[in-house]
Order: sequence, then C-alpha cells, then structure tokens
Amino acid sequence: MRLDSIYHTCDAPFAFAVSLHEWKVRIRCAKGDAERVSVVHADRYADPGRETPIRLEHVLSTGLHDYYEGIIPTPTRRIRYSFLLENSLGERVWYGENGASVERKHTNVFHCPIITPSQVHNLPEWAASAVVYQIFPERFHNGDPRNDPEEALNWADESCPAWDSFWGGDLQGILDKLPYLQDLGVTCVYLTPIFLSPTNHKYDTVDYYTIDPHFGDEALFRRLVEEAHRLGIRVMLDAVFNHSSDKFFAFQDVLKNGEASPYKDWFYIREFPVVQEPVACYETFASNLPFMPRLNLEHPEVQQYMLQVTAYWMDQAQIDGWRLDVANEVPPSFWRMFRQLVKSKNPEALIIGEVMHDALPWLRGDQFDGTMNYPLRDVLLEFFARQTVGAAAFVEQVANLYIRGTDSSSLAMLNLLDSHDTERFLTSCRKGGWGWQPGGEAEKRLKLAVLFLMTYPGIPMIYYGAEIGMEGETDPGCRKPMIWEPAGQNLPLRQYVQQLTGLRRERTELQNGSFTVWLADESQNQAGFIRRSGDREIAVLLHNNPCAAEVELQLPTSFQGRRIRDLLTGQTWDVAVSIRLELAPYSGYLFAAETPAGV
Repeated sequence: MRLDSIYHTCDAPFAFAVSLHEWKVRIRCAKGDAERVSVVHADRYADPGRETPIRLEHVLSTGLHDYYEGIIPTPTRRIRYSFLLENSLGERVWYGENGASVERKHTNVFHCPIITPSQVHNLPEWAASAVVYQIFPERFHNGDPRNDPEEALNWADESCPAWDSFWGGDLQGILDKLPYLQDLGVTCVYLTPIFLSPTNHKYDTVDYYTIDPHFGDEALFRRLVEEAHRLGIRVMLDAVFNHSSDKFFAFQDVLKNGEASPYKDWFYIREFPVVQEPVACYETFASNLPFMPRLNLEHPEVQQYMLQVTAYWMDQAQIDGWRLDVANEVPPSFWRMFRQLVKSKNPEALIIGEVMHDALPWLRGDQFDGTMNYPLRDVLLEFFARQTVGAAAFVEQVANLYIRGTDSSSLAMLNLLDSHDTERFLTSCRKGGWGWQPGGEAEKRLKLAVLFLMTYPGIPMIYYGAEIGMEGETDPGCRKPMIWEPAGQNLPLRQYVQQLTGLRRERTELQNGSFTVWLADESQNQAGFIRRSGDREIAVLLHNNPCAAEVELQLPTSFQGRRIRDLLTGQTWDVAVSIRLELAPYSGYLFAAETPAGV
C-alpha cells in the first residue's frame, strides 16, 4: 500500500462532531489500495484491549485517492481511535497520530478529548429543504412609482444597465410578487442591501437603521416580511459590515475633524489629514474606492455598533437570516460574536458568508452555517457552459469540493449558477460549447445545470430572472430589470424549474441525503451520483452530450431487481441489472425505486 497517500487528522473535514454522542471520521488512501478500512475505537480512559472495530464505507474517489468514512458512537463523548487498512493481498496497515505502520504499537492513536455542545454545528431545520431566490431590489419590480429616483428609466427600456442606472424597483414590488415566488417553489428570498445608500446596489451604506426611501420604509419592510412568512417564505438580508459609505456619519466626522475625531479608529486611516483623491489615504473595499471606506471591526465600538444593527433588524422585522458581504475580509473574532447574537435572537436564523474560495475556516460551526458556493459554480461553468472539461474531471472536481466540507456545512452551502456579481449562466452557455457552433443548445445545458443544482447537497439559489431565461454579461449587464411580460419569458423553462423545486421540497434524500458518485463515463460525457437518506435514494444521471445515445445502463446495486421511475417524466422500468435507454442530447434523469428492495 502507498503509505504516503494515507491521511487523517483529528480536525474538520476529516473528523467532526455530528451530535453530542457521534463523531464522524474520514480517511484518505491511494485509489484502489484498500479493500477494507476500519476504525478501531474506545473511550479514552478505557483499558487497553477494549477497542471496538467499525467498518468504514467507501464514499468517494478522485483521480488519485479513495475516501472512507463512518460514525463512532460515544456515550461518554470521549474517544481514542486508530485505523486499520487491508487489501486483497492480505496486507495490513495501521494508521494513527504517529502515521502509518504495519505495527499497531508504532502508530499511536487519535484523540477526541470530549465533544462539547459548541462543537456540534446545528443548522436551521428549514435549511435542508430551502430554495433561495436572490433579488436585486432596484431591478425586480416597481411597485410604487411615487418613490422612484428622478433619473429612473422606463421599466420597458431594454438598454443595458450602466453602473449608475436606476429603474425604480422597490419593496412594494417584491411584496406584490410574493405569490409569484410562492408558485415558483421559493422558500426564502435573499435581498441585496436595502439600507440608505446613494447607489443602485446599496453596498455603500449611509445609514444602517434606515430603509432607503427609494425602496420604501421600515413599516413597509415589516409588512413584506409578515406577508412572506404567511406564504411560507423566509427573508434574508445582506449585511455590509466590511465597509460603509463615505457619507456614513462616523466617516463624515473623520473628514470634518481629522485626527481629533472620536471615530478615527473606526477606519484604517494611514495618515492625516484625510485625502480621498486621487488616492485615498485609508483602506477601502477592493482597490482605491474612496466612497467605500473599510471599517475596523476589531475596534470594540465598531463591533458594538454593528451588533446593535443586527439585533435591531432581527427584533423589529423578524428576519430569518443574513448573507454577509465580503465576509472573508472581516476578522473572525467579530463573526463569532455575530453568530452568538444571531442565534440567541433566533436559533433558526441562517448565516451565509460571501467567500469565493475554500471556506472551511469559517464553517466549523462557530461563524457561518454556509457560504456562497462560488467554487462549485466554477466547476459547473466548465462542464455545462464552457464545456472545457469532460465527465471524469467534472466528477473528480465535485468530489474534491464535497469532501472538503463537514456534513453540516455541505448541506448549508448556498449553491448558485449566477448572481448579481457574475455573468448570467445562460449567457455563459451561449458563449461556450463544443464544435462549429459555440453556444449550441444553450438552454438544454442550462437545464442540465439546474438539474444538478437542485439535486446536489446544499441550498439551491435562483438569481432573479434565471427561471425565465434572462441573460446578461457580468455587472452591470447581469442586473437588467426583471421581465414580467409573458411574451418575454421562457415559460417552459420556468415550468421545469418549478418541477425541480417541487421535487427538492418533497424528497428528503435531496434535502439531507448522503452524496456518492455513481458514474463518470468520459466517452459519453455522462455523470451520475446517488443521494440517499435512510431507505430512500435517488440516482441522478446527466447526459452532457450534443449527440443522442442508446446505452445499456447498469444501475447501482441497490436499484437492481426493482421497478424504478424517472421522477421527471414518470417513465418506469423493471430492472434486473441494467436498463436500455435512448438518451436525447443534453438530457437528465432522476431515478427512484418504486418497489422495496427484495420485492
């Protein structure tokens, strides 16, 4: 066996608490090396020889490695454990804190000293079945023209937005369209910032306690939340705490009083007097954006101010969660205080951070529940839109992403195809593709990507208008006004999204089920995976190929000898070992067993 490929550490994502009395462990080894992997465990204070073995399940493979995992029950919440790997030749390797050895005594053991309540990452119960819809309020619907900015364009104006365009979308518009969202199958709306700001995007907050008057007022926002709740829809706000507007009261005081300002340490100011042009003498969001000064969230007064803002909106409006802007640039110490406050106000509130890279440091249960899953979006772009990777690479990349998270964080990731910061996914599909006609059958590839999004672990997010086929280049092109005229909507696409949101809410295996790869056929460019919860499971097949294909498909062992049904079309098959399928170009299937195993 390849000893240098065996790896485990007593830390996430290789070890983590599932509950107060359950400790999940994972171990990696070279692909194909092990035939049987076990964890041998006991209470930390038990006498030698009291260990109990548990056989681990093979859950994922990548190009180089196999991953095994299992749960260790622990009545005392204290565990010592080591691993035993065996291959078909009878070779055995022990693995512990000191590494790998054929001699058990040389490896030592791993320790979980004690599982405490703070180590258990509990998610809001509603998160598993959630379907989130992201709304850019200025562009969703104009429900009250009386509060429009003077420069607001006509909603029917189809010109591409400029960075400073206004169209007049508002909270009344969102309130008016809640029945539309309910019908689509949405269970949570995520609103980009709604507080007082001079821009259309509102990511430069002037007053954190005031709803922007072009959107409405606090009373209207409370009505919106109340009506959403009545319809079974939760509301999540965008918190912009990393930076403020330069018109924020504290920064205005610094501009006026300089080094004598009591707020000078609220920001990262390099020198006085404060200069904004041509280069700001203080840290800003991104690179030299003087109108967005960066806040010092290690300063106790700034921390207290933003925590009071958080408490205010949770108390006054009963919101259901927060999406945290530029979350990876804010000190983790603040986010830990933020989480404690939010969960004390509402244990069922969802916390999602904006982190565009590997987010594990923020997902240990002490900061965020999940993050916006931009790394997954990158993989989906390559496979479905640009078609620059095949099924084998796609499956490997997805497996690598999945295994980097804990069970809880994987189920709380906000999985997206596009957002207010990206090119719309359908536009990416039209730009990319195989052969002589880039962009060929773009809508079918979008639908395959939506099928993946709705069946993969995590919370699927729909960016407003994606369900009706809206397109647009990256910001500001992706922020066009929502199309409400039926003639301009792709209604069959909307019906398809609606069908998938319904299945997502109905099938528990799509909500909190385990994830294992089933198929990666490079020649046919087909990928398949299994979602399993208890005795319920669904096999997902993605035929990402511009050609039709007739295939003899061998289903997973658990489906053999049963009648299965495609949840998308209703077609059924009696399965012995395999089924013969005629696959249309860019088609997908959701196989579920209709009869119990052994019947």
